[in-house]
Amino acid sequence: MDIADQGSRLSRCSDAAPLPTWLGDLEKADWHHSSGLAGAKHEDRHAVAQGITTSYNSGVNEGRITDVRLQKRIIVGRAGVRLLRHRVVLIAHLRRRRADRPTVPPR
Repeated sequence: MDIADQGSRLSRCSDAAPLPTWLGDLEKADWHHSSGLAGAKHEDRHAVAQGITTSYNSGVNEGRITDVRLQKRIIVGRAGVRLLRHRVVLIAHLRRRRADRPTVPPR
């Protein structure tokens, strides 16, 4: 099993015990950016372990922050705060509408 598969399995198993072993393997890997990634993960290993073992996440908030940043980059220098606010509210409304839809069609 390669390192990517180990990382994928680690994120799904809700057990952070293999994390130090995986980080060590990642540092020794022959990938261009693997040592930098391993160093960053090692510095935040407590947060990574917390993210693996708990069911809580900040995905919704991160998505909204990404939307705001994207809209800000799109309209920077071309419009004011009113247009930015309008777009953020519109995106939030569209997300809410999409979230209310059932993912499986009713039978």
